[in-house]
Amino acid sequence: MPGDIKQDEYDGFRLFLEQSAGITLGDNKQYLVNSRLNRLMSEKGITSLGDLVDKLKQGAVPGLRETIIDAMTTNETLWFRDNSPFKVMQEEILPTLGSSLTRNMRIWSAACSSGQEPYSLSMLVEEFKQASPGKLKNEVEIVATDISPTVLKAAKEARYDGLSMARGMSDERKQKFFTEVEKQWEVKPEIRKRVTFKELNLLDSYSGLGKFDIIFCRNVLIYFSSDLKRDIISRMSKSLNPGGLLILGSSESLTGHSDQFELVRSPICVHYKLK
Repeated sequence: MPGDIKQDEYDGFRLFLEQSAGITLGDNKQYLVNSRLNRLMSEKGITSLGDLVDKLKQGAVPGLRETIIDAMTTNETLWFRDNSPFKVMQEEILPTLGSSLTRNMRIWSAACSSGQEPYSLSMLVEEFKQASPGKLKNEVEIVATDISPTVLKAAKEARYDGLSMARGMSDERKQKFFTEVEKQWEVKPEIRKRVTFKELNLLDSYSGLGKFDIIFCRNVLIYFSSDLKRDIISRMSKSLNPGGLLILGSSESLTGHSDQFELVRSPICVHYKLK
C-alpha cells in the first residue's frame, strides 16, 4: 500500500467494514489495515485505500468484498479452546438438559471459523453418549455459522494439517475421531453428521436458523461496537428456546448490554440463561 494512509480514506474504510461486517476499527489501526491488505491490494493493482473503498462500493471486482472481510477478520481458533465451556457442557449441561428434552437438542456455534468449535462440541456429545448410554434421549444438532466463505469451505472439508491438530487436540481424541488422509487428519463421519455449516453475517437476520437451546458466541462480541453488541445479543435471545443458554468468551460479559439473561455461576464456567 504505497505511502501513508490518509485519514479520510481510513475513515471511509472503517465505515465500510462496520456497515458490512460489524467490525469496529479503532482510531489508530492504520498499521493493522496496512499489514493485512498491503499484499492483496498490490496483487489486484489497487493503489490506495480510497481506491479500494471506491471499488468495494461499485462492486467492480468480483469477490473483493468477501476477500477484504476475510483479510480483516481474525480466524484464530483451536480445539476445545478455553476448555471451561466444554467442561461445563460435559459435566453439567448435557447430563441435565440432555435427559430432560423430549426433542433434539440444538446448538448454535456462531463465528465458527474453520470448524474446530462445532466439531469439538460434536466430539463431546459422542463421548457423553458412550460414557452414559441412554442419558441423552435424543440427538444433538449443531449449526455452525461464519461470515467468511473461505473458512466455511475449509470447515466443511473437515481436514486439518499437523499444525492445526497440535493446537488443543489430544492424541487420544485424534486416534478416536479422525482418519489420516493424505498427510492430513479428517474428522470421522459420525462427528461430522451432527454439524451443519451456513454462511451468516451476525448483522443479518437469524430467523432462518430456527430456535436453539444453547448458543456459543465466544470471542466475537469484542469486535463490535456497544450498540451492535446490544442488537446482536437481543436478537440471539429471540433465537433461544425458553431457559436457553448463552456461552460467551472468558473475557466477555453481558454487563451493560442486556437484561434478558441471568448469570449462572458454576465452579467450572460462568454462562447466561434466558430469563
